[in-house]
Amino acid sequence: MVKGSIVPEDILSFCCDGLQGSTSCSREPGEREEAPGAMGSRSPTEVQMSQLVLPCHTNHRGELSAGQLLKWIDTAACLSAERHAGCPCVTASMDDIYFEHTISQRYTNPPGQQRARSGVGVGQVVNIKAKVNRAFNSSMEVGIQVSYEDLSSGKHCSICKAYATFVAQGPPGTKVKLKPLAPQTEEEKIEHSIAAERRRMRLVHKDTLKDLLTRSPRNTELETRDGSVVVPAEKTRVESVELVLPPHANHQGNTFGGQIMAWMENVATIAASRLCHAHPTLRAIEMFHFRGPSQVGDRLVLKAIVNNAFKNSMEVGVCAEAYDQEMSVSRRHINSAFMTFVVLDEEGQPRTLPMVVPQPGDGERRYREASARKKIRLDRKYVVSCKQNEVPLSVPWDQSNKVYLSYNNVSALKTLVAKANWALAREKEKVRIYTLEEDKFLSFRIEMSVRIAAGQAFSLLSDLRRRHEWDRHYASAELVQQVDEDDAIYHVLSQTLSHENKPQDFVILASRRKPCDKGDPYVVAFRSVTLPTHPACPSFTRGETLCSGFCVWPEGEETSKVAYYNQATPGYLAYVTTNVAGLSSDFCATFEACERFLLKNKDDLIARIRDL
Repeated sequence: MVKGSIVPEDILSFCCDGLQGSTSCSREPGEREEAPGAMGSRSPTEVQMSQLVLPCHTNHRGELSAGQLLKWIDTAACLSAERHAGCPCVTASMDDIYFEHTISQRYTNPPGQQRARSGVGVGQVVNIKAKVNRAFNSSMEVGIQVSYEDLSSGKHCSICKAYATFVAQGPPGTKVKLKPLAPQTEEEKIEHSIAAERRRMRLVHKDTLKDLLTRSPRNTELETRDGSVVVPAEKTRVESVELVLPPHANHQGNTFGGQIMAWMENVATIAASRLCHAHPTLRAIEMFHFRGPSQVGDRLVLKAIVNNAFKNSMEVGVCAEAYDQEMSVSRRHINSAFMTFVVLDEEGQPRTLPMVVPQPGDGERRYREASARKKIRLDRKYVVSCKQNEVPLSVPWDQSNKVYLSYNNVSALKTLVAKANWALAREKEKVRIYTLEEDKFLSFRIEMSVRIAAGQAFSLLSDLRRRHEWDRHYASAELVQQVDEDDAIYHVLSQTLSHENKPQDFVILASRRKPCDKGDPYVVAFRSVTLPTHPACPSFTRGETLCSGFCVWPEGEETSKVAYYNQATPGYLAYVTTNVAGLSSDFCATFEACERFLLKNKDDLIARIRDL
């Protein structure tokens, strides 16, 4: 998507990105690609569960307990994973869960009426849908959607969305190789493609936290709030033991993961209550990470403490340890998580919370880490959870959100790639131009086959410093920061004049991805970011782009399909309607120049690789 200050020629400059796996067969102009998969078809791994909320499922307020919901979520996800694997599966982790509709009680006070409550309570139905999004080697991602249904009014409301990772279990000493998943519908293709990005985020989450802590001050500065009560963190500490009995086991004889999560939620709620002396409401759960199994007969020690209390929310750290007999000294750390709670008043608004004073040593470390996690959560929610048309074009880049900006950059392009209903607008020799009108966006896709290995094309196209060699819209590109091996930030100067009759400049985050599996493309995604070191300059018009980039698919050892995607805002619809021929000719000419650049430089690239 391009903001109003960008002239139409720049659509190509920044959109060259990403092929959606289209076929190379010719189509008449205006003919649309059909989305594979019948409408309304269900994935073979999809599991649907509907549970009537009974009194035994509720807490003291008569509403569905979070622990019970976690049991149902884990059960449905496990059934979906085993349907695909064809063998027993165990929960490895459960990604961050944000409760869109609180599952705790809310009160409202309409004028002249008694206090009413709304939420998931006795007599309502919880609907859970789980299906495998992608299978890797021996693990798979399962997507879970949870909603509730009020049978008396017919109202449906979303509760939460979650992603779980399951690992297939073979005979002792063996590894199960999972079969690949073949997505059919547009939604399945999007989830399948982005699952690789979510997996990447999980693997670097600890490094992101460590990096943020390294850059923050070592001395713990306690937050101060006028009139707030101060509570020592140690007063919120909870320790509880559970004996694992046969009803707590799954069908493999291990402790049921959902039961462990429910026990952890229970002690976390008690710790939160000790801080605020009220009934807290669970708002979010940061990843459950299962480190090892436990069995029937084990004792589980569950520990929780309030790590930090902010103005309207608190973070509770909780862990589970296991040992096999009462005289055992050693304990196994089997799970940990961080839960965010709020306390709601009678109007459903968050109350101001007491402040927490951490103990020296580990307490201060947990206090600092909680502050860092809060910043990461806010950055992640801002960048990742927003719908595409709600994310600002240029998001400030810093160390705390670099992983999530990279994720958003690549996933936005992969989402565009997976879209159906692309219409062939023009075909000139080897270059094919497609358009897609959806919501408020007009998207372009330009593709061609080139006699170059996919990896070589990926290397040449991912360096914006060489873009001016084939794209006449580029004047220069300076590498501002090499963030890591896969991400870099460039300051780009454009040849094209803006409506203010000034040249344009851009600050662009370029994110590269090699194929995660066979059939995946090489990806180079571009989006605008802001940097304090490169503010807008009066002599240039600052341009912005939200989603553009390249995808390269191998077609053979020495042949690749190269595609370029870009989204344009509604302001360009009128221009495109009246200038289709000129715009298409410009696209074709620039892409043909790109082909000549790739063919000219592929031998030099091979020679440099050999020298290394």
